[in-house]
Amino acid sequence: MRPGVLAVASVSLLLLLGAGAVSARAVEPPSPSSLADTGGGGQLILATAARANSTAGTLSWWERRRSGAWVKVGSTAARFGAKGLVEGRARKQGSYTTPTGLYDLPYAFGIKGAPGGTHVKYRRVRGSSWWCEDTRSRVYNRWSEPLARDCRASESERLISYATQYAYGVVIGYNYAKPVKGRGAGIFLHVNGRGATAGCVSVPVGAMRRILRWVDPGRAPHIAIGTVGGVTAVTRY
Repeated sequence: MRPGVLAVASVSLLLLLGAGAVSARAVEPPSPSSLADTGGGGQLILATAARANSTAGTLSWWERRRSGAWVKVGSTAARFGAKGLVEGRARKQGSYTTPTGLYDLPYAFGIKGAPGGTHVKYRRVRGSSWWCEDTRSRVYNRWSEPLARDCRASESERLISYATQYAYGVVIGYNYAKPVKGRGAGIFLHVNGRGATAGCVSVPVGAMRRILRWVDPGRAPHIAIGTVGGVTAVTRY
């Protein structure tokens, strides 16, 4: 979701981002075994915030052993939307919120080449690479290269414009398989920018590289996004 829109947000929102209104303190995630669903695969990323209005928290990645036990492989600080997290099915486009829920990870992408050891499908960003976020378009919430005629540039992202954030990224399958127009487009796991996101989940570049090397498409990786408790608790998904 367009990192650049934050640059034209209200002054109060800019101050919010610059100050990091909710501190990036680590949030101890629950184990995948406590979730209602883990996607049925052998790899799971947990993105957890303390509360629904948090803009920062913890991202951890786990794998399931043959015994069925889940083992944490890595962990890092994470950032969320500038206006916190919201139930994915109730989310509205342009709300600066990160959708909670359990999602697959269709493919990875980046302005830079895939880190050595990457096995997941990786799409290289070029100057003509766009993500369509125009609700009038037939390619809403899809990579468009070149930009489709019915997709307005003013309502979309030219991916190469975000050299820091989209150095490396993974598409989060939110509103992706059967897009509902107006619910939101372009929700990714990507590299940190200057502050909170416009709805994506972001992590430091080193962590992003490690995750790309770790993700194994043969193990049906998923990401669960949510809070420690409450109606958006990650354990509900």
